[in-house]
Amino acid sequence: MASYKTVEEFRDKLDNSVSLADIFELVKQSVRQFLNIHRAGLMLGLADLGMNEGYFIGAFYPVGSNIIVMNRMPLEVATRNTDKHVSNAYCFHILLHEYLHSLGYLREREVRELTSEVCRQALGRDHPATTMAEQGIATYFPKMRYFPRRFSPPKDLQIELVRDFDKSNAQYIY
Repeated sequence: MASYKTVEEFRDKLDNSVSLADIFELVKQSVRQFLNIHRAGLMLGLADLGMNEGYFIGAFYPVGSNIIVMNRMPLEVATRNTDKHVSNAYCFHILLHEYLHSLGYLREREVRELTSEVCRQALGRDHPATTMAEQGIATYFPKMRYFPRRFSPPKDLQIELVRDFDKSNAQYIY
């Protein structure tokens, strides 16, 4: 896994990311560099978790699993209605938050604080991902807010797996 030691290098790598897999590699690298922990073998699924009167769930991690499930609708809003710099920041913020859950941090307050800390260290205080982590995504998406209550995924959830998501941990048979 490449090492990006400076804020400028992290920012440049995030701005030039072209896929969720690219962004996730940067998430893992930043967590490893700043928190000295990591995990391999995660999958990403996209699902329609909906949006209700401007409230939504960005993603969730089922405890004990190996999958992060990202809400397709706000992801599409972010990529369709903002420039790549902001939409990549949104994805970084969401994937970082759920990756921290997958590492065993289960308390929301602790995960929010760690997400803010990693964003500040990797991307700087003035980066959109840091702003989203510290002030909420409504700073960039004023009509969207996270659900203020507990979330339960729908029983008939249809998840589309993102191919080649956790690239640095893929093993191939030759």
